[in-house]
Amino acid sequence: MPLSDIARAVEDQFHRDSIPVLKRQGWRPRVIPYDGYGTSAPAESAPSSLADPSSERRRWQAPPRPRIDGRPDTAPDSQAARPKISPPISMARVLARMVMRPQDAPAEGPLFRSLPASLPASPAQARDFALTSLLDAQRGWRLFIEVPAAFLPVTVHVGRASVRTRADRSGYIDVVVRDHGLEPGWHEARIAAAGAEAVAAKVLIIPEGPRLGIISDIDDTAMITHVPRVLVAAWNQLIKYSSAREPVPGMAELYSRIQAAHPGTPMMYLSTGAWNVVPTLRSFLSRHGFPSGPALMTDWGPTNTGWFRSGIEHKRTELRRLMIDLPQITWILFGDDGQHDPHIYGEAARHHADRIAAVAIRRLTATQQVLAGGLTAHPMGIGPEARTLAEADVPVVVGADGYELARLLPRELLETSPHR
Repeated sequence: MPLSDIARAVEDQFHRDSIPVLKRQGWRPRVIPYDGYGTSAPAESAPSSLADPSSERRRWQAPPRPRIDGRPDTAPDSQAARPKISPPISMARVLARMVMRPQDAPAEGPLFRSLPASLPASPAQARDFALTSLLDAQRGWRLFIEVPAAFLPVTVHVGRASVRTRADRSGYIDVVVRDHGLEPGWHEARIAAAGAEAVAAKVLIIPEGPRLGIISDIDDTAMITHVPRVLVAAWNQLIKYSSAREPVPGMAELYSRIQAAHPGTPMMYLSTGAWNVVPTLRSFLSRHGFPSGPALMTDWGPTNTGWFRSGIEHKRTELRRLMIDLPQITWILFGDDGQHDPHIYGEAARHHADRIAAVAIRRLTATQQVLAGGLTAHPMGIGPEARTLAEADVPVVVGADGYELARLLPRELLETSPHR
């Protein structure tokens, strides 16, 4: 038996043995909600659009890009006979986790909290202290102290629809609720679990119709973390105070600028980071002006395939799922060249070129490359691992921060169209 299977069995047994002891101490199941996403049903007042076969495939379109031979790519979309497609049904993906907590414990974030080591000694420090919540003033390791409540029955209510399911072995809930009947915008899904109080999880319902969308990596793309070099990652994620993390210059402004130019652009954060950090991540993004949006994270720890879940496969899977769940969206992909983003995005661009408006890669410095465990920057601006991306038929830009990427991205992505 692989060692990872033994570790997983030991972890599961430890959690099973811990729950009766914690219940005797007054601990109860608690739902930790995460942000989800979904789609709305087509407007009933416009059935003619469903009868138009061309409207089923119409999306946001950038101006034709020159081909390698210099001629514009003007090949028309084939209007050959297509099978009739049923009108899509609205859906919502709801995400949460079941854990054991004392009844007086905070609703989310670290189970055990502490005050910062030093108190403010000047008015300026007092102001900074006031702007930093207690949640952000914790060392990262406190976020990872959790006891999951595995396999508990759960009922998820979204709009007029509901679904019954169970949490998985790590307490996670990832369920799709269809035909909810909600309008576009932010809504709340209600999650009721056995032995726990019902809580509300936010869900972003995206309108029907073609539009742009943003998918952004977090580590070293939105936030400077020097991940995934193991020792540096451990320091940043477990020891360093959450409030000490810094944003990548210009990225928040760039995302906001795209959303301002294209109203209704959804924001998705895709990371190999653990779900445990979502509460402090949400606070970090808000404090530094990043647009709000669901964060699709992963679970750290032994799995049936190894000691740790594959970060590459996690990103591939989530990208593929977003393509399927949100077929009306053409995406701008943001990442960095510290590890595998160019390769993963290159694969996505090769297989779904019509669904990718552009790819933007943050170029790490030579020192950051070493800390991140990546390769030294290529003279052309992108590493050898990015060959797939360099050959993709989508615009690709590489820059040191959000300001440089904004100068290099196609203008139509950053400016309001004349007909708007």
